[in-house]
This record gives sequence, structure tokens and C-alpha cells, in this order.
Amino acid sequence: YWGFASTPAMDEAAAKRVTRKAMENAQTMCRFGEQPAIDMPKEYHVGEYGYNGRPTLGQKEIIDLLVELNAHANENYPHLNSATFMMSQEAHEKRLSTSYGSEGLSTTNRAAFYIIFSAEDRNGKPVELVETLSDRGNFADLDLSIESLAPKMVELNEHLQAKCNAVAPRGGKQTVIISPPLAGMLAHEAMGHPCEADSVLGGAVTANLVGKPVASEIVTMVDLAHTYNGEELMIPVYIDDEGTKAKDVVMIEKGILRSFMTNRESAAKLGIPATGNARAYTFNDEPLVRMRNTAILPGTSKIEDMIADVEDGYYLMHTGNGQADSTTEFMFGIKLAYEIKKGKLGNAITDTPVSGTAISMLKTVDAVSDDMYWECNGYCGKKQPMVVSLGGPALRAQVHLGGE
Repeated sequence: YWGFASTPAMDEAAAKRVTRKAMENAQTMCRFGEQPAIDMPKEYHVGEYGYNGRPTLGQKEIIDLLVELNAHANENYPHLNSATFMMSQEAHEKRLSTSYGSEGLSTTNRAAFYIIFSAEDRNGKPVELVETLSDRGNFADLDLSIESLAPKMVELNEHLQAKCNAVAPRGGKQTVIISPPLAGMLAHEAMGHPCEADSVLGGAVTANLVGKPVASEIVTMVDLAHTYNGEELMIPVYIDDEGTKAKDVVMIEKGILRSFMTNRESAAKLGIPATGNARAYTFNDEPLVRMRNTAILPGTSKIEDMIADVEDGYYLMHTGNGQADSTTEFMFGIKLAYEIKKGKLGNAITDTPVSGTAISMLKTVDAVSDDMYWECNGYCGKKQPMVVSLGGPALRAQVHLGGE
């Protein structure tokens, strides 16, 4: 059994006190019966991974920027009910020392900027769309100039006006193009969580599928530690919160389920390597198996060609919310999507749910685009919040739409 305890102090007396409390908590758990001893991995890692980015924007710079953007929106989009601009940034720094030799400093810095436009549809009902920019670092690392944001506002307004005149989609199984942001969300929620080793040990459907097909052979899905194509990812993890060196995990390779994300305990129980996926939001939180930078890897198709080859279907662009479980069953609310008619985009459609099981859906994928998209503005919720990034290319697949 595990015992967990924490303290904000860092002196030797506090360390002894919190160690004793953790042991007492573990002994309390022993009331539930004996458990076999586990020989956990003793791998250790030493390294400091600080943040060497730009200084962030000052308060006056931020206020001046927001005033300028608000004036631009008032002048160019007077027909809107509202135009809202939001900014957020956060910085995490953790120093780690373990009894088996790991010593580390980890930092995570990310920033996000939101443009929110709202209007009324032809029936007088409110319609709202959001455009999000996110990246590692802080506000100074985002291009927030009018020259950069103005085209994004034009595009967002065009989508909003199209949605104000949206038509209802057909319900049932449909051919869809899943945009990169939505593909990233599906990878994280519907397939990523069932590949976390604690979920596997808890009975996730993936437990008995290693070595078996769970997707089309053109689908490869990974959880990356810190680097992709030679560049540092948005949420770089070099050493996890148990002191294990973080490693890339290939969950699905050419359609075949290969492995899981682990911490030390789940790795020992499953007899596989510890991958450095133990993460805690604060020192008060118990490290759990969590994702880092999760994505389906790019394929070889052009998204324009993927759309052109669809006779009758839908292009799903943005999701507002969603949920999934350990069976890979999912349901997401689609906030922005378009009809595809004879290979061309048609009318925007009204909000609709999309549902199915990730395994069944991924097996129908017949095209994967050659581009790669990343975002890091959200949190993953699993007993505690966690900063993550997700991404991917566009996918063409069969999925169930809710209809009217």
C-alpha cells in the first residue's frame, strides 16, 4: 500500500515528519488486507530544466493591447453582440529529490489568448464562437499584434455569420473530416486515458488488447515527453514527479496497440518500463499517471484532397466539451462544423453531438493529413487538474452524429 503526505516546509525535520506521516497512512491502508510486495523500478535521473524565455509583458502593455483590440473590434464588427478578449498565463516550477538518487528541477510555462465573438442567429438566439492561441512561455511568446490577430478575427467572424444561418445535420453514421484540434481532443480523452496504466489495471478495455488492432494501419498515436521533430513541445517533461526520466510512449503503432503510460508502481505491476508519466499538479497532490503531449502523428494526405474526396459528409472543426470512459466510448459537443457536398464545403450546421467508441472510429480512418497542430490551453481533470498539450493532423473517418 501507498501512503501519501505533504508539507510546504523543506527542512530536515519537516522531511522526517512527513515521511513518518506517509508511513502511518500506508499502515492504515493495511487494514484492507495484505498485498504482495512490489519490486518497483529504481531508475533515477538527475537534471535541471529551467525556463529561459523572454520576460513577460507588463501590466500597462497588456491593458494597452486589450484597449487597442477592443477598439478594432468595435470599428470593424459593429454587428456583433459582443467581442471579448481574454489572456492567461501560468508558470510551474518543481524541485525534486528522492531517496534513491533522483534530483531535478522542472518548469512548465504556458500562455493562452482567447477571442470570443457572439451574435444572434436568424431566430434571435445567441451564437458564440471562440478562437484560441496558445504556446509554451508567456504572453511575450505569443504574436498578439493587430497585424497577426486581425486575420484571425476576420475568419472567426466569417464562421460566426455562417453559423447564424446554420442548418441541422443529418443524424446517424456519417463520413467526417475531423479537424486537427478535435483529433487531438479525441486522442487525449477517448484513447489516451484508457492507455494510462492505472486505468488499465482498473479494468480499461485496453488491458487485453496489446498486440491487437485498435485502429486503421495509418494511425500511430503517441504521448511525447518533451521533444518532437527536434523542437521542444508545449508541455515539456524531462523528469516526472517520482524522479523517473521521461520517455516517449508509442501507444498505437500503425494501428496496433503497443504500450501504456506508466508510473513506477503500475510499471512494476504490468512488467513494463516506467515511462515518466507520474505527475502532480502541486506538492499537495499525489503523483498520478498523466498524459503530457498526446497526439496522432501526421500522415501523407492533404486536407484539401481529403475534403474533395467526400461526396456527402461533414467537416467537424471545433468542440465545446466532451467526455469519454475506460471503454473508449466518447461523446463530444460540436460547436463549429460544415456540410461537405460533392467535395466542397457547404452550409454551417447547428450544434450537434458526435459519439461512438474511439476504437471503432479509429478503425474507419482512411486518410490522415500531413500537417501537425498543437495546443496547450486546457487542463486535464483526473482527481486534480493538470497542464497538458494535445495535437494531431486531420482525420477522415466514420462517426455517429446526433442530428436535429
